[in-house]
Amino acid sequence: MSPDFLRARRPEQVEARRAAILGAARELLAERPVSQISLRELSDHVGLAKSNVLRYFDSREAIFLEVLDSIWLAWLEELESELSIPDDAKAGYEREVRVATVIATSISRQRLLCELISTMAAVLERNISVETARAFKTRAGERTERLAAVVCSQVPLDAEAAGHFAKAVFILVAGLWPYANPSEAVATVLAERGVPAGRDMFVDGLTEGLANQLVGMVVRAGQSTGR
Repeated sequence: MSPDFLRARRPEQVEARRAAILGAARELLAERPVSQISLRELSDHVGLAKSNVLRYFDSREAIFLEVLDSIWLAWLEELESELSIPDDAKAGYEREVRVATVIATSISRQRLLCELISTMAAVLERNISVETARAFKTRAGERTERLAAVVCSQVPLDAEAAGHFAKAVFILVAGLWPYANPSEAVATVLAERGVPAGRDMFVDGLTEGLANQLVGMVVRAGQSTGR
């Protein structure tokens, strides 16, 4: 490794080092789940000692939280494009079902995002500093508000209800993803029992869960306003 690589002093140099570490993390995540990637392996992959990596991030988990945040933001931009034109209200809550379906289908294409969401509470938020937690939770709140705003642009919900729905998206993803990606032994048994393959299980379950949430919220909102 180059000595110059270790002696980052200027802000742009520090940012370049951080970008290199995050890039290495993404490369490893393309090969295996986060649970199988150690800080030592990540350090070796980027060409630094562990102590040097920890100059830029306070832990392995902090690195993967940064990756999560970046792909979360990219997904929201993609989703906004997919839901750019609101539908008119239709009988049978077709509009709400469409929104739920688009969200479920869109996020299901983001394998890494789903995986990191499913490990966020139990793994990624455990070994981090207060400063890292504060920064991540602030940005997570902003991402959730942005998703809520997308939902509000499509269906008749106020900001509070849309915020609850946006949180439900991530709760459902976190719960369904591990079940849709079982061990080899469990996958064999599920196939024997005729259970749909992982991706189908995930998309179908997420679509159903989100549609039920969204339609239910719209019905309740209509009842409270007398619509």
